[in-house]
Amino acid sequence: MAKLSTALVAIAALCWGLSGGIGAILMDEGWNAFVVAFYRGAIGLLFVVAWLVLRPGGSGLASRRLWFWSVVAGLGVAGNFSFYFFSIAEGSVAVAATLMYCAPVFVYLVSFVLKLERPVPIKWVAIVMVIVGVVLLTGIYDISPGGVTPFGVGAGLLAGLSYAVFIFGFKYAAPHGSPQAILVIAFAVLSAILGWAGGSEQIVAVLNSSAWPLFATLGVIGAGLSFIFYIMGLNYTAPAVASIVAMVEPVTASLFGVLILGESLEVLQILGMAVILVAVTGLSVYSSVRPTK
Repeated sequence: MAKLSTALVAIAALCWGLSGGIGAILMDEGWNAFVVAFYRGAIGLLFVVAWLVLRPGGSGLASRRLWFWSVVAGLGVAGNFSFYFFSIAEGSVAVAATLMYCAPVFVYLVSFVLKLERPVPIKWVAIVMVIVGVVLLTGIYDISPGGVTPFGVGAGLLAGLSYAVFIFGFKYAAPHGSPQAILVIAFAVLSAILGWAGGSEQIVAVLNSSAWPLFATLGVIGAGLSFIFYIMGLNYTAPAVASIVAMVEPVTASLFGVLILGESLEVLQILGMAVILVAVTGLSVYSSVRPTK
């Protein structure tokens, strides 16, 4: 069961990595990032509703706390999907995925300020490594035209921070109901927000366009199946193992960008990506295996 659970986490991360590439293709065809994010979440909503119908027990839908924290999770996932695609549009799939992956380190900085975490040396080393990696990956030291824009860098980091908000909301909602109920509320909130932001004209236009199969694929693998696989996989996967397996997402996104979309990465960018992945994964493993006080 443990091996199967780890495989489910890996499949989910693989799907998330592919979703970045599919989103890039759709935006290259002229579709708005909000519309792309909307269909990813709206189709995901259909899957988690079906999951809830099949397993309605212990939903907790009568709990106000479940609703409150699920709405917080919905705001987080809406921001994550949107900022991620905006970052891709302003840079590349590889850069956006890696910036999103480094968000836990920036959450640590906030935790230090709020005195929720103790700033031990190993955490500071990881934070410095991530900052160096971001500089190398994004090339912000290069003022020449082209490359990743400042907005793209900011959007990538905000995508990661938004994902942290989703995790935060999901964590506090979990004691009050089932995962499928939380995801139904979260994706419903996402659909409402992004449906308004994307505009009804383009959203309806997708249904009559030749791009709808790609939108459907994005929704199925980017939210529908991937979130279900990920949550099921976490049941028997140690946090340290899940942190390492999660590296599949930025690696997959980067390979998709290079092999399918024709994106290119310079040596310094590859070095920066490696520094970020090592630092964040190492810190995640450290945090999950350290003894509790």
